[in-house]
Amino acid sequence: MMATRSELLAFLDSLGLETKTTDHRPVFTVAESEDVHAMIPGAHTRNLFLKDKKGRIFLVVVLHDATVDLKQIHTLIGGQGRVSFGNADQLMECLGVVPGSVTPFGLYNDREAQRVTPIFDAAMMQHEVLNFHPLSNDATTTISRDGLLSFARACGHEPQVLAVTEEAKAQGL
Repeated sequence: MMATRSELLAFLDSLGLETKTTDHRPVFTVAESEDVHAMIPGAHTRNLFLKDKKGRIFLVVVLHDATVDLKQIHTLIGGQGRVSFGNADQLMECLGVVPGSVTPFGLYNDREAQRVTPIFDAAMMQHEVLNFHPLSNDATTTISRDGLLSFARACGHEPQVLAVTEEAKAQGL
């Protein structure tokens, strides 16, 4: 059984992590969410659910307007051969979310299986305050950068902070 938003928020609270959740209309793409970004302070993000040729699963989290070279990212994240997007069934099985709701908070649903490797872009991690869907795309939860790292570790994952976007590479991160 996959976690609900209230279970996720209770887990974050049990870790002593300060968060704020804002309800809004469902948004399925970064382009659709511009008005949501305007009303919620902090960095907004995009989440790429990827798999490599050997079936390894990666969750790559970047700033919403970042440029990612999908033909080369496998060399940066340790993938075996080029990566492709995971399908909706894999997404539900691994993170407990549907397309349009991909979020690092889905790591909560991967605590036992440990199938997903979280990759946080170095440029995104320069921001103190980050925003993600709380398992569904009809709300946004704000959390600190350090809180995100603590959450991932509490879920049994050691996130890799890597320069995977063109912006991060240009900044020398």
